[in-house]
Amino acid sequence: MSIYIDVIWLLNFFFDALLLLLTAMILKRRIVKWRILVGSFIGSLLVLLVVSPFAVLGSHPITKLLFSIVIVGVAFGYKRFRYFIQGLLTFYFATFMIGGGMIGVHYFMEFDVKVFDGSILTKSSGYGNPISWGFVLLGFPILWYFSKNRIEDIETKQVFYDQIVAVKIVIDDVTIHLNGLVDSGNQLFDPITKSPVMILDINKYEHLFPKPLIEQSKNIELLTNDTNSESHKWESRVRLIPYRGVGQEHQFLLAVKPDQITIYEGNKENTVKKGLVAINHTTLSTDGEYDCIIHPKMLVSASIPSAS
Repeated sequence: MSIYIDVIWLLNFFFDALLLLLTAMILKRRIVKWRILVGSFIGSLLVLLVVSPFAVLGSHPITKLLFSIVIVGVAFGYKRFRYFIQGLLTFYFATFMIGGGMIGVHYFMEFDVKVFDGSILTKSSGYGNPISWGFVLLGFPILWYFSKNRIEDIETKQVFYDQIVAVKIVIDDVTIHLNGLVDSGNQLFDPITKSPVMILDINKYEHLFPKPLIEQSKNIELLTNDTNSESHKWESRVRLIPYRGVGQEHQFLLAVKPDQITIYEGNKENTVKKGLVAINHTTLSTDGEYDCIIHPKMLVSASIPSAS
């Protein structure tokens, strides 16, 4: 059996990169290219270990588990234990899904492909069997693309507005770019103008807002106490939004009327015709996947001036 370690290493490097990309797509996580590449490089080093004098150590399940932990940690980082375990299990799911498809097609077509200690190898003399190499080089990307499309098909069957989208908010000379979750549970409206209300996690963007406004949002009673309320340039934009939480009495959120709200869905650029941004001081996403909760009505009433 002739083994071309450089070719095998390169194949596994690209395969690990594709698996990490598929994992990120499934979990809707931000893709950082250099992290994906470094994680793929670390994963490909296992191939070198397998064909070295330390092959017994490289083929041990604990070694493979440690490599997987490092790969996922480098590719997606560590925010909390659940976030990390979710990434690790999804990475294994993507690996088994693609690997199972490869094995299934192999037995169906009876190509000359071997799997040795988790790495894809071909058996031949010289430069390898063109059919088996063609199967590996074409079969993996095709199965990856097929799996990606099937996952996207499943996602499209979910509720339309349970999704994360890019958002741009413009207020006076302040422009905020962030990710938002379109949630059907958000049914806040301005009782006067009937404008839908977006809930913003202010913790990351507090420095962009006037300090008196932040103090007012923490103590709503300051709005009715002129002696303790300091004026600011956004006073004319301030609105009070009544709401009621589970097991709570009626309360109020302080909201601001922005100059513009733009929601990006894929290649669509949706400008919200009317809407308010409510200030919230609690963390909306513990994983940091989104910083605001978008009212579904904002998508329904949005205009589409252009495509980016």
